Amino acid sequence: MISQISRVWSRLASLLPARADLAEMGRSPRRDLLSGLTVAIVALPLALGFGVSSGLGAEAGLATAVVAGALAALFGGSNLQVSGPTGAMTVVLVPIVGEYGPDGVLTVGLMAGVMLVVLAALRAGKYMQYVPAPVVEGFTLGIACVIGLQQVPNALGVPKPEGDRVLVVTWRAVEEFVRTPNWTAVGLAVAVAVVMLVGARWRPTVPFSIVAVIAATVVAQAAGLDAAQPIGDLPSGLPAPSLSFLELGSLGTLLAPAAAVAALAALESLLSASVADGMTVGQKHDPDRELFGQGLANLAAPLFGGVPATGAIARTAVNVRTGASSRLAALTHAAILAVIVFAAAPLVSKIPLAALAGVLLATAIRMVEVGSLRAMAKATRSDALILVLTAAATLALDLVYAVIIGLVVAGALALRAVAKQARLDQVPLDRGDHSAEEHALLAEHIVAYRIDGPLFFAAAHRFLLELTEVADVRVVILRMSRVSTMDATGALVLKDAAQKLTRRGIRVLASGIRTGQRQVLDSVGALELLRHEGQEYATTPEAIRGAREYLQSAGILPALPTQKLRTPSTSNEEALR
Repeated sequence: MISQISRVWSRLASLLPARADLAEMGRSPRRDLLSGLTVAIVALPLALGFGVSSGLGAEAGLATAVVAGALAALFGGSNLQVSGPTGAMTVVLVPIVGEYGPDGVLTVGLMAGVMLVVLAALRAGKYMQYVPAPVVEGFTLGIACVIGLQQVPNALGVPKPEGDRVLVVTWRAVEEFVRTPNWTAVGLAVAVAVVMLVGARWRPTVPFSIVAVIAATVVAQAAGLDAAQPIGDLPSGLPAPSLSFLELGSLGTLLAPAAAVAALAALESLLSASVADGMTVGQKHDPDRELFGQGLANLAAPLFGGVPATGAIARTAVNVRTGASSRLAALTHAAILAVIVFAAAPLVSKIPLAALAGVLLATAIRMVEVGSLRAMAKATRSDALILVLTAAATLALDLVYAVIIGLVVAGALALRAVAKQARLDQVPLDRGDHSAEEHALLAEHIVAYRIDGPLFFAAAHRFLLELTEVADVRVVILRMSRVSTMDATGALVLKDAAQKLTRRGIRVLASGIRTGQRQVLDSVGALELLRHEGQEYATTPEAIRGAREYLQSAGILPALPTQKLRTPSTSNEEALR
């Protein structure tokens, strides 16, 4: 009992902040504080925009950036990760808001937080490395398209149409704009997006997003542009934490959406942390701690009216590029946003929605790495297919289904490629190991097959067809030392082939069966068919002797007591296993 408690405590302690984290925060505080300020300036319009896009309002985006950003920075597994509301999460939340309302979204975020903590306790973070690159690239491309389309109503200055399918909503928004055009909103959105995109090329270190938003707000207020609808009133501070949104009776119906949110939070956060590692030297995140930190962040954010959060790749990249070296930068970003919430809410409330739409349109465009997509598409046809399918599924269905589809297709194509490596070759017996007369005799009645590579469900039935088509032989020898892996399907196929050949009067022998293969064969009852008189053959020469003895005892070959196969040399024996 004591040992179990000790293991649980040790596991829990490994997920909590350590002294080394605090020590890191004290090494370059000035640089981290400046990085945090820069990230906060970049994050402010994004937090507002994603809050509005989610359907819960700008205040929800700010609450998430402050609360989740601080907790994920403190308890997460990356020194450089910046967390908050993201476009990918917004894509998932829009249909949840439409079906279950704001309270449903807050409940989903709470449940997702619990799931992330459980994933961390189960050490599930390591499985992120098994997500193929084409799935990630297609996922990112699809998210960028969805984020861009979601901004169309605000960019056109029309009320958001009903519906939870982004393509349908976009089309309806365009129809409404054609009936009542609002060129003021279009001009503000396009101007903000152009300033961000051009400015990023001209001066990458300058946060042009906040510059463009401030300029658009000033112009709208000074010119009295009534068509430029502002964000609206914002609360001067965070609300008191509350669980009033939670209805225990709805937990069952919200389980599937919560699992989708948790899966996306885990995927995007671990991907973002990996990107941060790749941009630095010596930094390496702890995936389980990252899941734990994101879990705590998502447990707390709904209590303050915030939407579910994840690690944010764009903000994390800004954090790294501006010289951050510890968690202090991400904590500073959250603290500065908190100050803005308390001190500048009246000013922030005057920002035009069209300006925020322009920020998110530019963000969506910058998410698309054309060079990376081109390289992935040119790599192999399989990679191109996975990328396109994942992106299309993200646009047409939702993000979780898109990832599942991408993983399934990638797995199927990988199995197909592995299965092609497996071969069943008829191998002539080496004349160097026995006389020409014996070779001619054996070749007339015995055929040897060498199985190379994996023998599993994806390739097994092809072997069955090839084996059972053998003709004009009395003995089949299966040389199995080069079988790299075998599953139950492969073993069953061997058993089936052996039974069919035996019914035709053909004896099946095997050589070079490994220990792991023997266990699988024995579990399905195939090993006894490959054994004769309780004997197993370690090498092919021994199997040949067994075959000749069988043929002689059956009267198919005359007894030749004076002729024996020469004992092969060590190197030849290894080759004939």
